[in-house]
Amino acid sequence: MDKVVIKCGGSTLDQLPDTFYSDIVSLQNSGLAPVIVHGGGPAISAVLHQMGIEAKFIDGLRVTDEQTLQVAQMVLIGQTNKQLVRRIQQAGGRSAGISGIDSSTLLVAQGPEHLGFVGIVEKVDPYLIEALCAAGCIPVIAPIGVDQGGQFYNVNADTAAGAVAGALGAARLLMVTDVPGVLRERNGVRELIAELNESEIKQLIQDGVIYGGMIPKVTAALDALGQQVEEVVIVSGYEPGILIEAANGAKEGTKIIKQGKAVLG
Repeated sequence: MDKVVIKCGGSTLDQLPDTFYSDIVSLQNSGLAPVIVHGGGPAISAVLHQMGIEAKFIDGLRVTDEQTLQVAQMVLIGQTNKQLVRRIQQAGGRSAGISGIDSSTLLVAQGPEHLGFVGIVEKVDPYLIEALCAAGCIPVIAPIGVDQGGQFYNVNADTAAGAVAGALGAARLLMVTDVPGVLRERNGVRELIAELNESEIKQLIQDGVIYGGMIPKVTAALDALGQQVEEVVIVSGYEPGILIEAANGAKEGTKIIKQGKAVLG
């Protein structure tokens, strides 16, 4: 059964329409095995604000101290994860929520010290994910990982999705966000870039066209391609049917490709 990994950005979760979840169920009914990896950054920031704690970011990545880590676990595993499970099941699917802690699915090591308890994925154990898919459930994965010593870490959801897609040998990784894909401004008009490769991505980051939270998305996309994922597509989650079209190879969003030269001109 071909798997398609769908990464849901935290900034879009509250606004995603019912059709988004029914499309996920339709993908499963068509014979694909959807696997969801989700973020939850805005919800984490909201709880931190309520607690009087300032959220800090460096290059689009959250700085996670011990208190922030506790909030991230509470929000991602206890709240956001179960909301997604509920929405999928309301759309007629069967779903099960897990985190990277369960069965050591996301085995991590500590990342750059200046980011605190932020984990870098060393290995994805696909056993539990594949068992859920085989049982007819749609796995929904919260990006909290664990190291060899049992310490938990916050993991960037884009990075986690890329690693999961690679470990599963997924045909496609769909990164769902609140924009149609990678955009640039030309003559005062924002336009979608339909296709990008690694060298072009590096140039656009250097030029400031790709910045902030889009940087870890495109970086995770390139990492996934390095792990034999055939294609990564960045798409908007607001258009009905877009998941089905993108999962089946239609020209939607921004495709990140391994080979060939995308035309930027």
